[in-house]
Amino acid sequence: MNSYHRIPIFYGLPKVHITPTTLRPVVSCSGSLSTVFSTWLDYKMKLLLPHVRSYVKNSTEIINDLKMLHIPDGALLFSADATPMYTNIETNLGIASIKNFITSHQDKLPPNFPTNLFLLVLTLIMKFNVFTFKDTYWLQLAGTAMGTPVACAYATVSFGHYENTTILPKYQSNLIYIRGT
Repeated sequence: MNSYHRIPIFYGLPKVHITPTTLRPVVSCSGSLSTVFSTWLDYKMKLLLPHVRSYVKNSTEIINDLKMLHIPDGALLFSADATPMYTNIETNLGIASIKNFITSHQDKLPPNFPTNLFLLVLTLIMKFNVFTFKDTYWLQLAGTAMGTPVACAYATVSFGHYENTTILPKYQSNLIYIRGT
């Protein structure tokens, strides 16, 4: 077993497809202690994902659904993408959203789902994302903790709670089909 865990490292990758070339910020958490806990969170978070109405495992599911879907004349097709979502999820709101999501789906989760431990570890990962850059140490103050394995599922469930409680109740009667990737 590895008894040494490194501190996550910040670096930038050039976006060569954009002119002028910019850098994409990356935090590599591989081999860090936070990755151990974030991986556990990600594993547990996968129990929540099926309850996000727009969640799908892969694009093949969407393609298969669309092949079976009857789209009436005059219907409009659209898609939406929340590309800067990770950096814009306010940490306390994101954690509260996931807590509310768990509470509203408690009956669909395994009876032994460790809600309190899960929320405690999630709070630690999201609020205390420390990384190095050269010979300095940084604490991420806002947004989804960069580089952590749970980041994708965290963003999906956080926004999924908003979709399930705000968007869909208001607009669902106007939607024929809603899914996400």
